Amino acid sequence: MSFCLETYLQQSDDYKFLANQAGFKDCAMIIRFKSDEIINVKPGQEVLGVRLIGIPPIPIGIKDDGKRVLIPYTKPCHGTSVIELPIDEEEIEKIRKLA
Repeated sequence: MSFCLETYLQQSDDYKFLANQAGFKDCAMIIRFKSDEIINVKPGQEVLGVRLIGIPPIPIGIKDDGKRVLIPYTKPCHGTSVIELPIDEEEIEKIRKLA
């Protein structure tokens, strides 16, 4: 099953904003500090149904339970946010393959 972040954020309450409307560098630092595993990807790569925007390398964090991921989510004119959300192992493996 394919995951779409935009749809998920509209239809679910099972996520947290760890930062909102911040700078990309601050969001990247939060992800690195709060994650147990970091996977760096290139700008423009598709993760969870969205193309990531940011300063390379873009960090994606995985919590040690392997069930939650932290990603920077940039919306032009709104800034960057850090979102922590649950995803299944299949999606985590897709992210790991991007590294």
